[in-house]
Amino acid sequence: MDTKPWRERVRLEEELLEQLQLQVSQAAKRRAAALVEGVAELGSVYKVAQDLGKSWTAVDNAIKKNGPAPAGPHTTA
Repeated sequence: MDTKPWRERVRLEEELLEQLQLQVSQAAKRRAAALVEGVAELGSVYKVAQDLGKSWTAVDNAIKKNGPAPAGPHTTA
């Protein structure tokens, strides 16, 4: 049985974790974009949450945390 040294196994698992974290982040952004589309279609975060069987705060937080940056003028005062 040819086992890799523990340092090599740790390095490989760290690489895998980085890849998975990137995938989770990308999925959260796509999900938030879909939720924003739902809000545009249904008219409110509450209605989207109701349609999905989730709490409105869960939907609202997902959009705030991972959604697109708010539109509008950027000021640097």
